[in-house]
Amino acid sequence: MFMIKKKKSHVPFRLNMLFFAVFLLFSALILRLGVVQIVHGEKFQKEVDKTEDKIVNLPVPRGKIYDKNGNVIVDNKALNAITYTRAQGTKQEDVVEVAKELAKLIQMKTDKVTERDLKDFWMLKYPEAAEAKVTKQEIKKMEDGDLSSKDIYKLQIERITEEDLKQITKEDLEVAAIFREMTKGYALVPQIVKNENVTPEEYAVVSENLEHLPGVNTTTDWIRDYKYDFTLKSILGRISDTDEGLPSEKLDYYLARGYNRNDRVGLSYLEEQYESVLHGQKAKVKNVIKGNAVQETIMISEGQRGSDLVLTIDMELQQAVEKIIEEQMLAHKQMRGTQYMDRAFVVMMNPNTGEILSMAGKVYTRGKDGKMGFQDYALGTMNAAFEMGSSVKGATMLTGYNAGVIDIGSMYYDSPMVIGKGSPKGSWKNLGPTNDLKALEMSSNVYMFKLFLELAGGHYVYGQPISIDTDAFRTVRNSFGQFGLGVKTGIDLPGEATGYPGAELTPGLLMDLAIGQYDTYTTLQLAQYVSTIANGGYRMQPKIVREIHQPTMDEKELGPIQKPFEPTVMNKLDIEKKYIERVQQGFKLVFQGSRGTARSAFAGKPYNPAGKTGSAQSFINGVEAVNSTLVGYAPFDNPEVAFAVVIPYAYYGNTSHSMNLKVGAEILDKYFELKEKRATQPQNQPDQTTEQEQETPANEDEAQGTE
Repeated sequence: MFMIKKKKSHVPFRLNMLFFAVFLLFSALILRLGVVQIVHGEKFQKEVDKTEDKIVNLPVPRGKIYDKNGNVIVDNKALNAITYTRAQGTKQEDVVEVAKELAKLIQMKTDKVTERDLKDFWMLKYPEAAEAKVTKQEIKKMEDGDLSSKDIYKLQIERITEEDLKQITKEDLEVAAIFREMTKGYALVPQIVKNENVTPEEYAVVSENLEHLPGVNTTTDWIRDYKYDFTLKSILGRISDTDEGLPSEKLDYYLARGYNRNDRVGLSYLEEQYESVLHGQKAKVKNVIKGNAVQETIMISEGQRGSDLVLTIDMELQQAVEKIIEEQMLAHKQMRGTQYMDRAFVVMMNPNTGEILSMAGKVYTRGKDGKMGFQDYALGTMNAAFEMGSSVKGATMLTGYNAGVIDIGSMYYDSPMVIGKGSPKGSWKNLGPTNDLKALEMSSNVYMFKLFLELAGGHYVYGQPISIDTDAFRTVRNSFGQFGLGVKTGIDLPGEATGYPGAELTPGLLMDLAIGQYDTYTTLQLAQYVSTIANGGYRMQPKIVREIHQPTMDEKELGPIQKPFEPTVMNKLDIEKKYIERVQQGFKLVFQGSRGTARSAFAGKPYNPAGKTGSAQSFINGVEAVNSTLVGYAPFDNPEVAFAVVIPYAYYGNTSHSMNLKVGAEILDKYFELKEKRATQPQNQPDQTTEQEQETPANEDEAQGTE
């Protein structure tokens, strides 16, 4: 009989050791929890309950911009806004949860959501799928330091497919749009989530649920409101939106001055030039932070909106000038040979103070809707340069007087000139014996040719080569610069162009320079040049800002003047007064003389105008076209307005027109019409011309004995 032995049941030694180790670890964990809860529990609870105050600066509405008569050009339009302030250390997942709750209360446009925004959102919504986008080997490289967490994130983003993104629903897309706005800035800086078309119902329901939406707040935002639509828009400039924030090229500059990265700032022209004035004094708020959430926002100081600018521009005149340009261009484009005429410029200014009254530019082009129409190009008055033709002959004549080449009454015989084997160069017709006044009145080219050749030491003989001292180019350009031609005018706007001086220095090109057909100038330079002649020889700095005013609570009134801008004389012509008066007399004959080139438009005008016509050959697309120009001022005996009209590529071929004269006459008519109308009507407050402004700079200097 066999007996069966029972095997002893026993746990292997190594398994017992494992159980013992687990026991020890659990014991240590329990002990540690006890220390945390019992010994340090009160301390950690205080940390959880602790609130922290953070002071944040908030932008305020920008200053307004007025015209010289007190009409608001640029204002601020108040908007209901919903904001989100992210506390430091807030997790992305927590922000998404707030975005989900907010999406239940508001309608959010999704047009700004990019593919990258969707990928970021997808990774938050599907974290496990996102983790699966990288391999164990890549994770190991990150642990070993060969890859950073940013590298891993980049790999995950790159590997998200279109199929993955299809998992995002329409509701998710709205949450993603809100999440995008909530996270685009820095912690503790309020971000605008929605400020367009926030309905009263949305504003109210969000306000009622703020305690369930940590970091969310309701407030008032603003946008720029252009009262005259696109009139002067290119000169007014633009500001950045909250997406753009601070321009990267000036980031350090603005951050050093207390700006936030998402602040809206002036990016161009007036808005940029006067950013420090228009920006205002920021409001200060205290964010009360508990844990990782902003629990409350308390206003410390409301700040002060930006100071207001009063411009020298007369917006009623500006609009009238723009309308005149458009009407005249449409009328003249019906003619043959005008296919390249697509823009025109006008500058009107006070020759005694330099104040710009109108700065108008229009370009006829195809819009986004595919239709032809006019767009604002006022900017072109100061940064687009052209050959201006005979309009500059006043400077040519005064250069000759000052150099002693000619004197009052000097004569030249006007007939075609030929240098060497070159083509004949002459006036628009043979004028015969011509003195200085006739040369201006009838626009003699030959008079100016011979004047500059003599200035350069050249001895002209018909059909023979001629040698000149090329230093004459420098002499002429220095002289022209005294009038503002070929140099910066000094206008209080950035981006002004100076034009281009021709590089070659030949006798024929010196002759072209004499009649405005070599170097290029801007419309603003032409206006400054004719103003210098009109006021007796003082080159006035053009100004577009007349005053800076302190902001006020009353929306209908301007505050006290913070800073006035006085007229600035940039230089005085180093030319005898009798010669300036001689050119003035010639300019009057151009407009009112029996043979004047502009008498058809200006003879008999009650405001007694004077000026100079011009036309210059120019090339566009290989075609020789004509730039048509005009400068002038009125009244002749006491000038109060000067102007320049420039119409590039006005016509070509066997055709011509006088749009320059028609525009010039109509803008002067409008100026004096408005002046007469306003003399019998009360005006808004800023247009109070001071006694100092009524005096010409010449009178001021004569009183000081400097003439």
